[in-house]
Amino acid sequence: MHDDLIALAEQLGQQLYKAGHLLALAESCTGGWIAQSITEIAGSSAWFDRGFVTYSNAAKITMLGVSQNTLQQYGAVSSQTACEMVAGALEHSDADIALAVTGIAGPGGGTIEKPVGLVFIAWQLRGHPCRCLEQHLVGGRHAIRRQTVQKALRCLLGAYEPANMPDT
Repeated sequence: MHDDLIALAEQLGQQLYKAGHLLALAESCTGGWIAQSITEIAGSSAWFDRGFVTYSNAAKITMLGVSQNTLQQYGAVSSQTACEMVAGALEHSDADIALAVTGIAGPGGGTIEKPVGLVFIAWQLRGHPCRCLEQHLVGGRHAIRRQTVQKALRCLLGAYEPANMPDT
């Protein structure tokens, strides 16, 4: 396990706990690595509700309610799919905030339009619009997945900065 990822998860846990929020995850290319980082923290059940590992399109559809039309029109690796994943994670959980990741970790699977290293990270606070970040990461499969976990945790931490918190 990577100590820097655990440190980020601990910081996130403190922010979620302070806000009284529960988190849900919808992971594709990271295969549960974000949830693993979070559950390394003793007591994370106080702020982590659940995680969905939806690696296949079928899982995205059945577990999260991602539209078949979205997958056909935009593909599994798209901002549209990431936002539908995060909405599905909120709908199928007790969470106040959810995060979703989808991408191409490689070494195969990339195209000119969607190269290896393309990742979408989406997050949403219940009742507010989805926010989505497009990333173009470099390195091998492990490096891309690790960078995705790190960036995803940082995105969630950033969501809890006072300037980024929506008025409720």
